[in-house]
Amino acid sequence: MPLMKIILFVLILLSLSSYTFGQHTIKGKVTDTAATYKMSNATVTILQQKDSSLVGFTRADTSGSFHINPVPSGQFMLMVSYPGYADYIEEFRIDSATQQKDFGLINLILKATLLEGVVIQGKAAAIKINGDTTEYNPASYSIQPNSKVEDLLKQLPGIQVDKDGKITAQGKTVSKVLVDGEEFFGDDPTLVTKNIRGDMVSKVQLYDKTSDRAAFTGIDDGEKAKTINIQLKEDKKNGYFGKISAGQGTDKFYQHQGMFNAFKGKKKISAYLTTGNTGQTGLGWSDSEKYSGSGIETTDDGAVMMVFTGGDDELGGFDGRYGGQGIPRSYSGGLHYEHKWNKDKESINSNYKIGNMDIEGVQNSLSQNNLPDGMISSSSDQNFRKHLFQQRGDAKYSISIDSVTTLKVSINGSLKHSSTEDQFLSQSNRADNSLLNSSSRSLNNKGKGHNISADAFFSKKLPKKGRTYTIRISGQVKNDDATGFLHAKNEFFNTSGTLDSSQLTDQYKVNDIQDNRFSTELSYTEPLTKEISLSVSYGLNLLHGTSDRKSFNQSAMGQYDLLDETFSNNFDLQQLSNRGGLSFNYKKDKSVINIGNDLSQVSFRQKDLYRNSNFNRNFINWSPRADYRYMISKQQSLQFRYSGRTSQPGIDQIQPVRNNNDPLNITLGNTELKPSFSNNFSLSYNSFKILSEQYIWMQGSYNFNSNAFSSNVITDATGKTTYQTVNLQGHTPSSYYFSTSMDRKVKVIGSNVGMELNINGNTSYNMVNNAMNTSKSASYGGNLNFRKSKENRYDFYMRGGPNYNTNSASLQTATNNNGWGASGDATLNIYLPGKLELSTTANYEFRGKTQTFDETFERLLLNASISKKFLKTENLKLSFSGQDLLNQNVGFDRTANNNMINQNSYTTIKRFFLLSLSWDFNKMGIDTTKK
Repeated sequence: MPLMKIILFVLILLSLSSYTFGQHTIKGKVTDTAATYKMSNATVTILQQKDSSLVGFTRADTSGSFHINPVPSGQFMLMVSYPGYADYIEEFRIDSATQQKDFGLINLILKATLLEGVVIQGKAAAIKINGDTTEYNPASYSIQPNSKVEDLLKQLPGIQVDKDGKITAQGKTVSKVLVDGEEFFGDDPTLVTKNIRGDMVSKVQLYDKTSDRAAFTGIDDGEKAKTINIQLKEDKKNGYFGKISAGQGTDKFYQHQGMFNAFKGKKKISAYLTTGNTGQTGLGWSDSEKYSGSGIETTDDGAVMMVFTGGDDELGGFDGRYGGQGIPRSYSGGLHYEHKWNKDKESINSNYKIGNMDIEGVQNSLSQNNLPDGMISSSSDQNFRKHLFQQRGDAKYSISIDSVTTLKVSINGSLKHSSTEDQFLSQSNRADNSLLNSSSRSLNNKGKGHNISADAFFSKKLPKKGRTYTIRISGQVKNDDATGFLHAKNEFFNTSGTLDSSQLTDQYKVNDIQDNRFSTELSYTEPLTKEISLSVSYGLNLLHGTSDRKSFNQSAMGQYDLLDETFSNNFDLQQLSNRGGLSFNYKKDKSVINIGNDLSQVSFRQKDLYRNSNFNRNFINWSPRADYRYMISKQQSLQFRYSGRTSQPGIDQIQPVRNNNDPLNITLGNTELKPSFSNNFSLSYNSFKILSEQYIWMQGSYNFNSNAFSSNVITDATGKTTYQTVNLQGHTPSSYYFSTSMDRKVKVIGSNVGMELNINGNTSYNMVNNAMNTSKSASYGGNLNFRKSKENRYDFYMRGGPNYNTNSASLQTATNNNGWGASGDATLNIYLPGKLELSTTANYEFRGKTQTFDETFERLLLNASISKKFLKTENLKLSFSGQDLLNQNVGFDRTANNNMINQNSYTTIKRFFLLSLSWDFNKMGIDTTKK
């Protein structure tokens, strides 16, 4: 034992001596660049270069000098910070031969002089993280002349932009893209990303936008929308810019567009006009949602959802969205005006849009219905033709009445005309492949509608700091009318294949839907302590709507004048809800905690005017929530969220409107339905390391429902299916999701390399012919991405990886829909001498065979173009492009839901060539102060 103690003592001495000899001193002096002012108390930090972990910390003395000792050998980063000045960062190395590192004079620069916030040997940091806001510096990425914001976004870690311009960030769809914090052409992101030039942007901010009330009070109310804000450079806020392009191609394809923008300080005027049939024009993917739906939808701030379908949707109406199905032909245009005046106390933001969309195509579907005693396989063919013409206008006015009082008023209005023509041919077969039934059906309609809404939001800060109150008043008037014809013939066969019975339907339908609503909300915030605030709110919602749907059979005279009372309804709907909310907010140092709950009492009254019957229901909803955000450091954040929600059964689940549009699928009501309750937990992490330029984002969530709604499906011997919603007893549906993304600058090759991992799963239950069916699905996928660019030489981006999907149903354990897949995309731009540019994009998708579908799907979409630029500014470009060069574009998708598995293929745009001429004009930085 004494020998062991001696050995241990010697080892400790040796380690201490080696540690002592391995220490070094860091020193320097901090001054102001312009005034040579000694920066006393400047913060000096030493971080590990590999992981940004803290090594040493001190503050400069009264002369601006600093010393840090001891510092071990290694590679480090020196960071110097001072309020009002840009941070200074410098990399350095310490080895055994260096006993002392003297940085000498370190001159800091005022932020007012240097717009970029962090200096890394003269270079601004690529990413900053501030709470839930991730800020990107465009100067750290490749921006080619005349490129757009969309080209910039495609380079940013954690953000993906698909071929249609749809943006996904941190696993969620971006619903808003703002310019200088204001909406630009409403909230259609593509009109920003495809219009604003990339070289005009000073920074890109990604965050969760809260409601007006939460933004004013600073207390979360649960309303969030993933948002990108495009902040313009100061010298790009005066002048004009835009683009005019015209393209004509093979097979009568064409694409023309014009965009004009005039900025003058706080005033912005913009206009656009597009027309084409290449699938790249028409309504923006976000804005189209405003024109969808024509039924009465009664909600109570997310706690109640009752849908009263009707209008042209019930007749197969068209909402203007194009998702690649069919051949589109469209035109659209718009005007935007915004202005701030009176020392920014008053502002207006207004938009007008007009659009027309026509789509024609064919869709083929295969489906498998898993039953306890077998399965039914079905196939169907659909020919469709859709049309929508719509106009929309909106305006927002804001005024700061004084330093503590603000009023915001907005008004929106829309008009639409739509029509559809659908023809269906389908048949179903038993497990032994014998014919079960066949159907031919045609459905067409013409519809029109209008929608007007207004909103006023008043907010005021009271003398006591943190004490506020807000008032919101809003109203809406909506009307949709539609007429149409339904012709259907269904035939049913016995097991020997002989016709057993048939059913004919020939009807004329008239629908009239009206929806009027009014709501108001008051909130009050009171600071309880320096760190804790209390917020209370009360809201009143009133709704009155009518749904008059008539079905007429043909009389002996050939006129559609015989009312079919079975499939005719005239409902009068009234709803009154009172909603109260309470939340606590805690904020101290690096932590922000918010806990709250909303409680709603709802009275629902529905009267069937045809049958003189009433349906009344009273219920209570509650929505608890909790949010915790922790700033680990300036560049790392962690956030946890919980939300609970009561869901009431919809009126179409309790007492559905009778509908015979598809006689083979019928829905029954269930007046015994009880509310369900959902719980959602999520955890996210954000990190950026300045030296290595490594960005990491992770998010996971778990959701489960108690007393959940499920479907009870009865399929009879003829193949007719009846659906009824029931409450699950003894089973808890659940879902989970995990996603992570990492992007890092590899300095050796001068490239950005990243990886993504996505895992999600779902377990659901439903009754099929009185037997419980458990459906489980999961998806596992990963991607590697690589990005490299060299100014005026080339840009290259590649992303792809495998995925594996599982789908199984307990009623048919021998059959599943498990299979491998893969996807990837790549972009290459080469800039050649003589102002030539070669560009190519590739998109690959693979779906392997499964037990259900014995057909492999594989598609490689290859697009390429060659361009020649003219003029000194290279803003005139002649391009020849080819789309889908391999002619492999085939519309395809597979889905699984409960006991149903579906596969669809459809008409889509295939190979064509386009010759186009475009002119980007730009005159920014004009002095507009003179009149």
